[in-house]
Amino acid sequence: MALRCLIVDDSDEFVASATRLLESQGMRVIGHASSRDGALQLAEALEPDVALIDIELGEEDGIELAHRLEERVPSTRIVLISAHEQDELGELIADCPAVGFLAKEALGATAIAGMLR
Repeated sequence: MALRCLIVDDSDEFVASATRLLESQGMRVIGHASSRDGALQLAEALEPDVALIDIELGEEDGIELAHRLEERVPSTRIVLISAHEQDELGELIADCPAVGFLAKEALGATAIAGMLR
């Protein structure tokens, strides 16, 4: 059974590219959101297996969203994503409920699935 994925990112270009990539690798992208409120609504309605959350959502904070999502949809596992490398974000993501972090350039179904084991 394919992992059901929600992508939360404020870049339409990235969302389209990530959707094509992940679906070509066997994941099902069941929705995408560009804001905290949209992400919470979709996650509650769709209950994805995994949510990919960009740390920087325009003016919003992806790490804050991860905390809220964990409270409201605990069955959804969270993977933080960013254009920045993990070593640049260490302190920011240390207390986050995410199962892992991926730089956007390393995004892939295998890497995501490996974090969920």
